Amino acid sequence: MRIAVIGAGALGGTFAALLARAGHDVEVTARGAGLDAIREHGIRLSGGYGDADVRVASGPVLTRRPDLALVCTKAQDAREAISMNAEHLGGIPVVVVQNGLDGIATAEELLPDAEVYGAASIIAANYTEPGVVRVTTTATSYLGRGDGPADEGAVRLAGILSQATPFTAIPNFRGAQWTKLVVNMLNAVPAIVGRSVQEVLADRGLRRVVAAAMRETVRVGVARGVRFGALQGLDDRGLRRFARLPLLLGQLLPWSMGVRMGSVPNLGSTQQSLRRGQRTEIDYLNGAVVRQAALAGVAAPVNAALTALVHEVEDAGASLPPARVLAVLSD
Repeated sequence: MRIAVIGAGALGGTFAALLARAGHDVEVTARGAGLDAIREHGIRLSGGYGDADVRVASGPVLTRRPDLALVCTKAQDAREAISMNAEHLGGIPVVVVQNGLDGIATAEELLPDAEVYGAASIIAANYTEPGVVRVTTTATSYLGRGDGPADEGAVRLAGILSQATPFTAIPNFRGAQWTKLVVNMLNAVPAIVGRSVQEVLADRGLRRVVAAAMRETVRVGVARGVRFGALQGLDDRGLRRFARLPLLLGQLLPWSMGVRMGSVPNLGSTQQSLRRGQRTEIDYLNGAVVRQAALAGVAAPVNAALTALVHEVEDAGASLPPARVLAVLSD
């Protein structure tokens, strides 16, 4: 099957390598040093899914019409990437594998005749060297669209993608996007202080800030009328219960996530962007919570403060002391 992967970073590179290893005809898009590395030596995958050096067709844009496309760019790059490749994406299934809440709507706007689905992936992978991806945590990915039951198309696509790595078609994908947004609250604090996710979650003070960002995200979702989707052991009932807990007990949620990550350092996608000298997608993670809070008429001070601190790190090019993060709660 011809499969396009738009954006061959951490997740895109992982999916491209695994799909090619499973026998699919894969073409990827990439830019700059990443594209140069893929053209020179292919995609080098290591870690949880084993080692693979995979040669795939590559370029700044697609050169042919695929049977299926995965959009795996950073959230802030989605509109440009989809627009640049739109001539090859009409009328086919397009799966948006992206953080935040906006990716599917963007694809539907730009590709009105495509079958647009979303995928939420909890796979953790480090991509700090062009063309080289190390998977630090394997996981099932979840595919669907809308807030209804999983349709036949979602089930079919999950079956195809599961030839490479486990995918499950799920109902209430819109709610699952919010659940993934809660999980993505693991990103900001490690990026600000320059530590791995596991190191941050092992620190009692920093873990409390992460828990506060998660709790605030759930409370904003509740205010917006969200029914959280089931994702990796999290569900609507459990998250609503978490949102009512004091931080002393609520920090058990991020702590348990850190335990499940294992010992291989997970940098988080936001910190990886910083290490590559790129702007992050923080405005589509913590920043998205702030925008949704405004729509609900409530405040999101923790997420607003963390968004501002990540932008400060972007501008300064250096991490900040943990005290700056701890001050988020005292402020």
